[in-house]
Amino acid sequence: MLSTTTKTTSHQLPETGFLRLPQIIGNKKTNTPALIPIGRTSWLNGVKSGKYPAPVKINSRSVAWRVEDIRALIEKLGA
Repeated sequence: MLSTTTKTTSHQLPETGFLRLPQIIGNKKTNTPALIPIGRTSWLNGVKSGKYPAPVKINSRSVAWRVEDIRALIEKLGA
């Protein structure tokens, strides 16, 4: 279930673009709040199983997720 903070934050997402993993699952070191409060390994296992959206390669060493896919996932999880 999503918290009130998560719902507020999800409305602040841009319409289009990309999000890196710390922006999705949060980062305690930089005080980045989680849009989807799960751990890194759980997220990556969910991506591998198809539960969560697949990343997009943005260069040879970096991946990111489409904002539209994350927004749709948040709506799906909130329902």
